[in-house]
Amino acid sequence: MARGVGPRVGWGITIALIMTETVLLALDTSTEYCSVALLRVAAGGAGISASGTDSAFAAGAAMGAGPGIESRSEVSVWVRHEATGAVSSTRLLPAIAELFDEAGLTLADCDAIAFGAGPGSFTGLRTATGVAQGLAFGLDIPVVPVGTLLVCAESARLRDPAATRVLAALDARMDEAYWADYAWDAAAGEWRTLQVASLDAPERIVAPDAPFTLAGNAAAAFGARLTAAAAARAIDGEALPHALPLAHAALRAYRAGRTQRADEAAPEYVRNKVAQTTAERLAAKAAAQGAAGSEGVR
Repeated sequence: MARGVGPRVGWGITIALIMTETVLLALDTSTEYCSVALLRVAAGGAGISASGTDSAFAAGAAMGAGPGIESRSEVSVWVRHEATGAVSSTRLLPAIAELFDEAGLTLADCDAIAFGAGPGSFTGLRTATGVAQGLAFGLDIPVVPVGTLLVCAESARLRDPAATRVLAALDARMDEAYWADYAWDAAAGEWRTLQVASLDAPERIVAPDAPFTLAGNAAAAFGARLTAAAAARAIDGEALPHALPLAHAALRAYRAGRTQRADEAAPEYVRNKVAQTTAERLAAKAAAQGAAGSEGVR
């Protein structure tokens, strides 16, 4: 668990909060990948270690962590990022257990659990949200929801420090794209949201009014129909939802106090509805039968 010295004021001097250790678990199943990252940040060290699938990316991201991870911190990351298709729900808990075993930690060491809140696959979003909620509730620790489009922006910045204005756009199926516009505020050490997560036809996505990086898979999915791509300074089609950049964004949120209780965890679908629930289908069928019966009475 995180330990540290709280803010104190004396002799006209303010001592800021100094966290000696933070352990954060991050989960994302918003795509066809099951993505899990375990991040341990301990102040006072100088080493960086990475383990698991995408370990090279993990180490690079740790080195370019920026605000939220102190320059003298010892950063260790363990990652699983596996193409599981529709069965990520069966792989998520085993992957979590594997990472804790590799790290020599237990769930009780966790300070917070972050999850990719969406948008993305409805089933995948519910999987990550439900697992994060269940684990956090049992441990009595907070959750940190992080939007998947912001994770794309974070991934682009970790891969290219010049990516400080990012248009994130993901294929939403049904001939539409999820998109959002972010600007990195170096002074605050955080992203500013200039356009909230939205759902539009690719032609309707608005290009930023400053040099920007286009992150996500929408350019590959829609080609010339994504007209905003023509104005991009760079296109990073590999800046996609991934638990490691999610963990970095979540660490900043956690240390800034932007957390939720476990029972408040909820997905961010953006698209209102693509399928009816069983109850809704039964209600619609009953209404239709009732309407048919009324027609017969007339």
